[in-house]
Amino acid sequence: MPSFDIVSEVDTQEVRNAVDQAAREIANRFDFKNTDSSIVLDDSGIEMRSVTEDRLNAIRQVLEEKLVKRKVSLKGIEHGKVEDAAGGTVRQVSTLSAGISSEKAKELNKAIKGLGLKGVQSQTQGDQVRVTGKKRDDLQAVIAALKEKDLGIPLQFENFRD
Repeated sequence: MPSFDIVSEVDTQEVRNAVDQAAREIANRFDFKNTDSSIVLDDSGIEMRSVTEDRLNAIRQVLEEKLVKRKVSLKGIEHGKVEDAAGGTVRQVSTLSAGISSEKAKELNKAIKGLGLKGVQSQTQGDQVRVTGKKRDDLQAVIAALKEKDLGIPLQFENFRD
């Protein structure tokens, strides 16, 4: 019986490369001179610092441009609130979201059932959803329908088996 898995992941190597490129651009750009602006990737997420909130928004825009160029979905990155930091600076921490939460899994299952395809079933397995069906064409229809639907998280379709 054909099946595939729906997962939500962010490629951490591509994110690391995008953050490095953004840091290099920020170091070289004239509008960031003498602003002590920085962008750092660590275990908790991506930390951006600058003198003003406007410069922080510019850093975030540079980062998003680099992520899009590297084909990393912006849906997988959640920007935190802007906080005041030491020395009159502001900072913002953006976290990388991976995995499908139970609410999103229920929403995915409901969307798949709503398609009304005969013989197609879906079940939640941890942080992924497995979809099985009798026909390969039905599974491809599920993939096409989910790509069109905006669920607020990046979706990847893996382990397609006949």
